[in-house]
Amino acid sequence: MDIVLLTTIITSLFLVIAAAEPLAAWLRLPYTAMLAALGILIGLGATFFLNTELTDALNPVAKAILDLPIRADVFLYVFLPTLLFQATLGMNLRRMLDDWVPILVLAVLAVVVATFTVGFALVWTSALPLTACLLIGAIVSTTDPSAVVSIFRSIAAPRRLVRIIEGESLLNDAAAIALFGVFLGYVMLNVPDPTVSGALAHFPVLIIGGALTGWVAARIALWIMALFASYDRALVSVSVALPYLAYIGAEQTVGASGVIAVVAAGLTLSLAGPSRLPPVSWANLRETWDLLAHWAGALIFILAALLIPRLLESVEIGDIGLILVVVAAAITARSAILFGLMPLLSLLRISPVVDVPYRAAILWGGLRGAVTLALALAVTENAAVPVEIKRLVGVLATGFTLFTLIVQGPSLRWVISRLGLDRLSPIDQALSNQVIAVALQKVRDDMRDTASKFELPHDLQRSEAKLFAERLDEAVGKAEENAGVLERDRITLGLIALAVAERNAIIDRIRERTFSVRLAERAVADASRLIEGARSGGRVGYQRTARRNLRYGRYFRAALFAYNHLHWSAPLARMSSERFGVLLSQRLILRDLEGFIDARIRRLHGRRVADLLRGILRSRQEMVETALDGMRLQFPGYAEEISRRFIRRTALRLEEREYGSLRADGLIGTEVYTALMQDISTRRSIAEQRPNLDLVVQRTELVQQFPLFADLDKVALKRLSGSLKMRYVSAGTTVVDKDSVEKSVYFIASGAVEVEASGRTWRLGRGEMFSQMVVSPHRPKRIKVRTIVPSTLLVLSERPFRRLLKRSSMIRTAVYDSALRCGIDPGTVLAEEHLVDAAKVSSSSSPDATGTGQRGS
Repeated sequence: MDIVLLTTIITSLFLVIAAAEPLAAWLRLPYTAMLAALGILIGLGATFFLNTELTDALNPVAKAILDLPIRADVFLYVFLPTLLFQATLGMNLRRMLDDWVPILVLAVLAVVVATFTVGFALVWTSALPLTACLLIGAIVSTTDPSAVVSIFRSIAAPRRLVRIIEGESLLNDAAAIALFGVFLGYVMLNVPDPTVSGALAHFPVLIIGGALTGWVAARIALWIMALFASYDRALVSVSVALPYLAYIGAEQTVGASGVIAVVAAGLTLSLAGPSRLPPVSWANLRETWDLLAHWAGALIFILAALLIPRLLESVEIGDIGLILVVVAAAITARSAILFGLMPLLSLLRISPVVDVPYRAAILWGGLRGAVTLALALAVTENAAVPVEIKRLVGVLATGFTLFTLIVQGPSLRWVISRLGLDRLSPIDQALSNQVIAVALQKVRDDMRDTASKFELPHDLQRSEAKLFAERLDEAVGKAEENAGVLERDRITLGLIALAVAERNAIIDRIRERTFSVRLAERAVADASRLIEGARSGGRVGYQRTARRNLRYGRYFRAALFAYNHLHWSAPLARMSSERFGVLLSQRLILRDLEGFIDARIRRLHGRRVADLLRGILRSRQEMVETALDGMRLQFPGYAEEISRRFIRRTALRLEEREYGSLRADGLIGTEVYTALMQDISTRRSIAEQRPNLDLVVQRTELVQQFPLFADLDKVALKRLSGSLKMRYVSAGTTVVDKDSVEKSVYFIASGAVEVEASGRTWRLGRGEMFSQMVVSPHRPKRIKVRTIVPSTLLVLSERPFRRLLKRSSMIRTAVYDSALRCGIDPGTVLAEEHLVDAAKVSSSSSPDATGTGQRGS
C-alpha cells in the first residue's frame, strides 16, 4: 500500500476520534459504542463505494480502507499492551490487594463459567464439535467494562465496586487468552491434540512466568529510569518500551502470558515509580500514558469495527439463531456470577455487598470489543483451522460483539435510569450539598486573603464579599435544611468531609514535597479507606477503619516471622521504617483537622455534631500518639532522624520557592537559577532517602537505655548486647506457655505482657522482665505469659543470665522480689548465699521494691 495513502487514512481516523467524544456526549452514548458505530459506518461506506457504479473516484480510498493491514497481531502486540499498561498505572496496588480475592475469583471463575456455558449451549444447538464450541466460548468471555465504569463514576457509585470491576477486567483477558490457546490447539488440523493434564500443567507457567517476566522488566526499567532521573522525555521513552518488551519477552521467550507480564510490569512501576522518580516527571509520564491509551483505545475500536463487514460477509440465515444462543448463554453465565457468586462472596465477607441495581447494570454493561474481535480474527487467519469452524467463529464472535455494541451500549444509560441509579439518595444529596458549601467557604477565605494581599479598596472588598456571602448562605442553607437526614447521618457526612479533608491535606503536602511521596501515597490510601468506611458504616465504619489502618497487617507479621525465626531483618527494617514515617505524617495531618471542624463542619451540622467529630478525631490522635510512642521505644533515635529529614525537606521547599520568586523578579538569571535548582534536587534526593534502620544498632541502644542494666559498665553492656536477641511480638501472642521447656529470660523493651502463675494474674510493662523463674528447677508450675500489645522483647538464655546475676545488683533485686511474689525460695534461683543476702539488703532498702524496673515473674 502507498505510504502516503496509508498515512492519510490513519491521520484521518484521528479526526474521527476527535469527533467521536463530543458526538457521544451529545447523543448520550458510551464512547466505545460511538467509536464502533463510526468504524462500522466507515467500513460499510468503503464497501458501498467500491461496489457501486455511481462513482469510481473514491474507489482507491475505499480499497485502501478495506485493505488496511489489520491482523490479529496488530491488536494483541500493538494496542493491547498500551491499554493494559495505562490501566495498571492508574491503579493503587495497595487498594487492589485489599480486594484480591473477589477480583481473582470473578476474573478467573467468570471466564471459565462463561466459556463452558456458551460452549455447551452451542453443542446442543449446532453441529460444531465440543472443542470448537468451547473455543467460541473462550473468545466471547472477555468483557470491556469501560462504559459501565465511566457511568458508575459519574453517579458516584461505591469506589470499591468500581475498583473490583476494573481489576476483574484486567485479569479476565489473560484467563480468556489462556483458554483460547488451549482450545485452539484442539481444533487445528495436523497438530497433535494437547492433553488436559498438559494444559493444566502449563497454566502455572502462564501466570507465574508472566508475573516474573513483568516484574523483572519493570525493575530493570526502574534502574534505567533512576539513571535518567533528570530527563523527563528519557523517562517517558523507557516507560513506552517497557510494556512491549515485557509482552514480547513473556510470549516469545518464556512461553508465558504477555497480558500478565504487562499487568505485573505496570503494577510494579505504579508501586515503586512515585518514590524513585521526581514528582513532576512522574506526573508527566502519567499524562503521556493517558493520551497514548486514549489514542490506542480509540484506534482499536475503530479498526476492529472496520473488520466487522469482512467477518460477516459469509453469514447465513441459520447463523442468526446461533448468535442469539451465544447472547443468551453469555448473559446467563454473567448472571450466575453476579447474582449467585457475588452474594456468596459477600456472605463470606471477602467482597463488598453489591446492591441488586448495581449488579443489573454490570450485567447489561458487559460490552465486548476489540479483544473478542482480535481473537476471532486470529482464528480466521489460521490456515490449520477447518474452514467451517473459521467461518462460524468469525460470524458468531462478530455477531455477539455487534449485539453488545448496538443493543446493550446505547440502552445502558436508559437501563441505569430505570434502575434508579442516576438519582441521588437523601444522604448522597446531603453530601453533595455539604461538599458545595465547604468548597464555597474555602473560596470565600481565599478570596479575602487575595484581596488583602493586593491591597484592593476596602469598599470594593466589602461589596464583593457581600455578594459572595449571599451565595454562600444559600449553599449553607441547602446543606442545613436536609429534612430527611438524621443526626447519625449528619455525623456520617461530617466524617466523610473530615476524611476528604485529610486526603486533600496529604495531596497538598505531596505537591509541596514536604512528605516522601512513597509514604504520602500510603497515607492517601488510608484516607481513602476512611472515606469508604464512613460511607458504608458511619461512625462505626470510620473508627473501625482508623483502627485497621494502625494495625499491624499480615505482611508485617510475615516480616516478624522472618526476623524472629529466620534472622532475616531486611523486610522488618523496611516496613518498620515506613510505618514510622506514615505515623509521623498522620499525626501532623490530624492536628490540622481540628481547625477544619471549627471552620467548616460546625456551621453546617451544628455544635453537637462538631463536638462529636472532635472527640472522634482526638481519639484517633491518641491512637497515633500511642503507636508513635511504641515505635520510639522500639527504635531509639530513629524518630529524631525522621524529624530531622522532615525539617530539611521543608527548608528545601521554602528555598525553592524563594529562588523562584527571585527569578520571576529578574534578580537572578536563568543559568544561576538552573544551578540552584540542580543543587536543591541533589540535596532533596538525599533528604528523601529512607533512613537506615539498623536493628543491631537499635538493640545496642535499647540495652543502654534499659533501667535494669543501669549499674553495668560499658564493657559489660557490650558483652550483654551480644548475648541478647531481639524479638518482636504482635498482640495476643503467647510467649511462655504453661508447659514451656525453654529456659530463657525476657526483658520488655516496649509493650506490655500479662502473666498467669500460681493462680494469680498481673501485668508487666517496659523496663521489666519475666520468665526468670524458668531457670530454677523449682519454678512455679503452669506459668503463662501473653502479650497485651505489640511488644519488643530482649531474650537472654540461662547461662548468660547466670553471669548477669553475678554482675548486676538491680537484676538480683528484681529476681529476689519476683521469687517472693511467686512463693519461691530466692535461693533456688540466685543459687549462691552471698547473692541472696545482697539482693535481700537491696530489696529492703528500696523505697519501691515492686516499682517499674524492679519487678518480674
